[in-house]
Amino acid sequence: MATTVNPAEADLESLASDTHAKPPMRSLLGRACDNLVFRSVWSELNGAMGDLGTYIPIVLSLALSRHLDLGTTLIFTGIYNVVTGLIYGVPMPVQPMKAIAATALSDPSFAIPEIMAAGILSAAFVLFLGVTRLMQLVYWIVPLPVVRGIQLAQGLNFAMAAVKYIRYEQDLAKGKSMGHRPWTGLDGLVLAIAAICFILLVNGAGESQGQGGDTQLTESQEDGHDRVRQENKVRTFIRRAGPAIPSAVIVFVLGVAFAVARHPAAVRELRAGPSRMLVVHISREAWKQGFLKGAVPQIPLSVLNSVVAVCKLTRDLFPEKAASATSVSVTMGAMNLVGCWFGAMPCCHGAGGLAGQYKFGGRSGGCVAALGALKLALGLGLGGSMLRVLVQFPVGLLGVLLLFAGVELAIAARDISSKAEAFVMLLCTAVSLVGSSAALGFLCGMIAHGLLMLRACIMGVRPSGRLI
Repeated sequence: MATTVNPAEADLESLASDTHAKPPMRSLLGRACDNLVFRSVWSELNGAMGDLGTYIPIVLSLALSRHLDLGTTLIFTGIYNVVTGLIYGVPMPVQPMKAIAATALSDPSFAIPEIMAAGILSAAFVLFLGVTRLMQLVYWIVPLPVVRGIQLAQGLNFAMAAVKYIRYEQDLAKGKSMGHRPWTGLDGLVLAIAAICFILLVNGAGESQGQGGDTQLTESQEDGHDRVRQENKVRTFIRRAGPAIPSAVIVFVLGVAFAVARHPAAVRELRAGPSRMLVVHISREAWKQGFLKGAVPQIPLSVLNSVVAVCKLTRDLFPEKAASATSVSVTMGAMNLVGCWFGAMPCCHGAGGLAGQYKFGGRSGGCVAALGALKLALGLGLGGSMLRVLVQFPVGLLGVLLLFAGVELAIAARDISSKAEAFVMLLCTAVSLVGSSAALGFLCGMIAHGLLMLRACIMGVRPSGRLI
């Protein structure tokens, strides 16, 4: 008697046999290697520079004002970059925890032990939410307009800070702006404006516009004329050559060259070898101050911007490789529970860094892995002596990179369509900006969203709010 085989069952059996045939470890290693494959060498290297507008000013400020060990921070953040590139396969950023950094720069008593205590406590809380999968619940509950409000506020914060970097000279050691930046010089306004124009000409407003109707060829109009054909060739060449020009890499290398030119003696002060790593001694009072002044304001920002907003933005940009709130919480918590004990700057994943790296061409984990390799090489090769060169880096150029990262993050809010959603988003943004607190903006946005949903139910209207 003939036996009938269900094709679906046969496919399942075949899939199961293939799964058993391949060792899990080999599959895991293969996926990790795939995550590091460059989509385009210059684009990925260019994208790696997109996060430096946030990273360098904060780390330099803490190194100058609070004696943060730059070499140790470079080594650990380099390792973080490589690991996140292996795990996620997208340009998942590694940025300093901004609320803790802001507290340290504004409070002279908030020294290295307090900074590290705040980082460890913040990381432990986020790790707890990740391990218990409570973070996934938070991610599911937070409405889309509230997330967009947080992203818009963070993007505008970056953009406004960038304009401040460009317009005014900065005292990074005190975290303050000084007089107006001169027009000329190796860190003048002309240099910053030229860098902005250069990046706009090369990258435009991004892929969505770069591939749109503005680049359509005119083949339907008098194809037989040589002049039209020549114009089409020029347009095609510009369209293909533009993405291949590493604009952010060029700006960064130019900044390093100008830093050396501004203080040539700094090159002779470089010392080979890594910094000496020591375990940070954290007293009971340091734990207390670290929790009250650092962890309390940092935890809401980490949950909202470093996990919820990052996961949402990852799903928007890379739907095939969307990161879960659980995994992002675990990686962010684990890396700080190691590095902070040795004096490395507390770090998190940030939506602004992801937007900046994507803006400049980052599309794979190889982007951040390349940045991590550069940090590791500098940290192991030169250690803390790198501070002597980086402190001369033109702050105006850092402002340019930060400006594009902020604008790219703010643009994510363009998918809000209804008036009710726009109201919640803009309320959340306004409160976050004026109150300088993402937690306060989040609370106001959640209350407004809930009241609008309640009103819609009372009025018998279908709510327009969407949950992510």
